[in-house]
Amino acid sequence: MADDTKLQTEDPESPPAAAPPASPPARPVPAAAAHARPAPAPRPPAAPIPDLAGKTTTAASAGGAAARTAAAPAAKPATAATRDPDDTSPLLTRRAWIGLAWGAFSAASAAALAATGRFMFPNVLNEPPQQFKAGFPNEYGIGVDERWKDKFGVWLVRTTEDVAQNASGFYAIISTCTHLGCTPNYLSAENKFKCPCHGSGFRLTGINFEGPAPRPLERARVVLADDGQILVDKSRHFQYELGQWADPEAFLKV
Repeated sequence: MADDTKLQTEDPESPPAAAPPASPPARPVPAAAAHARPAPAPRPPAAPIPDLAGKTTTAASAGGAAARTAAAPAAKPATAATRDPDDTSPLLTRRAWIGLAWGAFSAASAAALAATGRFMFPNVLNEPPQQFKAGFPNEYGIGVDERWKDKFGVWLVRTTEDVAQNASGFYAIISTCTHLGCTPNYLSAENKFKCPCHGSGFRLTGINFEGPAPRPLERARVVLADDGQILVDKSRHFQYELGQWADPEAFLKV
């Protein structure tokens, strides 16, 4: 049996068994490559740096520097977005300045229009009347009566003998100093009129005797009205230095 097997194996008509393929010859390794260091392994990514809020972020994360850079323009004032590129005013925008200018112009125009309309109406002077009735003669005693000074600017004086007409009766002295127009005061203790502005003094007759007043006080027209009352008329003045105190209407004889 063994021989038969060997014969079958060595049968010349059977094809020979295939030999295993030969391996390629190994390439020679250079001497420099034999001593080269192996390539280093790749480094792991850097650990993220915690931000000020205590959260771990990276530059590209939602809360990192990229987000802060993108949010920076939103922190600017809202007015800056509405300004023109060449509008560099630090206080107001161009529209605000234009509105302010128009408001000032409108106010000035209204004031000018009101001033112009004022000229359409005449001025009214609230002056006291030039004539008034001072009551009946028997209502007065001898001396100076001041009841008409504040309202009409007149002293009504009753005397037993007038310096100009040598008679008893009434004369009306206008209470205006002949120096600079101040209003003198009647000083009953000194029996005179005294100007508080510059010290001019006048006797009860109205004649000046001290101070800078250049001439006596003026008298007003005084007559009896139709009803028997004393009528004083300031529209007519009588001056002593001109001899006008001797006029019949400058003195009311009683």
